[in-house]
Amino acid sequence: MDVLLTVVVPVYGVEGYLHQCLDSIRAGLNPEENAAVEVIAVDDASPDTCGAMLDAYAARHGGLRVLHLSDNVGLGPARNAGLAQARGRYVWFVDSDDLLPAGSVRAVLDRLRVTEPDVLLIDHLRMHDDGRLQTDASSVLLDGAPDLSRLIGLQHTAWNRILRREFLDKHDLRFPAGWYEDVPFSNPVLIAAEHLDVLNRVCYHYRIGRAGAITATRSDRHFEAFGQWDRFYAWLDGAGADPALRVRVFTLMISHLLVVAGNENRMHPSRRRAFFREIAALYRRHRPAGYLPPAGAAGLKHRLVAANSYTLYAALRAGYRVAGLRRRGTQRTPAVSRDIPSPPQRVKTTSIP
Repeated sequence: MDVLLTVVVPVYGVEGYLHQCLDSIRAGLNPEENAAVEVIAVDDASPDTCGAMLDAYAARHGGLRVLHLSDNVGLGPARNAGLAQARGRYVWFVDSDDLLPAGSVRAVLDRLRVTEPDVLLIDHLRMHDDGRLQTDASSVLLDGAPDLSRLIGLQHTAWNRILRREFLDKHDLRFPAGWYEDVPFSNPVLIAAEHLDVLNRVCYHYRIGRAGAITATRSDRHFEAFGQWDRFYAWLDGAGADPALRVRVFTLMISHLLVVAGNENRMHPSRRRAFFREIAALYRRHRPAGYLPPAGAAGLKHRLVAANSYTLYAALRAGYRVAGLRRRGTQRTPAVSRDIPSPPQRVKTTSIP
């Protein structure tokens, strides 16, 4: 049987999560479904025992191809290395500290066979270390018929989209090196796709807050986000994107960078002013014709970026943080039951940078 789906798993420093991730990919597949899937694990010169764990797993279970890289290249190039070895018609990039809930691969295979899209989008839940599962605020965008202007607002990650390999080759879409490598890859795959499809089902559990994860690491490497957005805009210019889409993307970009700026787990307070200045410079470089700031508090922050007014932004942020602490003292974020097999009732969560 031809391989329909290649699952590429880049691996680095995840000893405590690796087996759970690998087990979740093939869990519950029958022999026919199992034959339609290949799994490629890319050991990105992991400094722990992950490489040996992968070899032992492959010898014990079979069905796993292991690619050992001699040097650490980072998440994007490691994914590219796995993609270069893929035989499946479609590829799914799964991070090695995350997992797939039961039935996810079967549901994806069934959908790919029926609709044969360029890009298939899936829903996910945010997974805390204590096992609590939480709906992402952007998941509501998956409701309804596929529409690019709406779906571009989804998290720009590699793991929430399954991609036709010939489509990636046709448009020469690969991951760049560096942090925030998803930005100049995941946005173009949506824009370039002629056939977008949505599987409105939770098929992925995304682990948040793990020690060592980029999103939980204070580092100046978060400044690499600006170069990634510039790469995306270079691609966007060459693609001749619709003006309305450029406005939508610009709004999302500024909002994304404001979240990074305000996140205590990513941005050291002493670097926040410099990061804000870079947002303002990016704003000036890429502001499209016809752009208007969004409504409400988000729009106010966009206006402060436009004015390059860090002092007022810092005061506004401090006020929101005090209000947020007061709210959290009187209410708890509801958890999502593990027992719900399809998308649960959506719980909107708000992150105030």
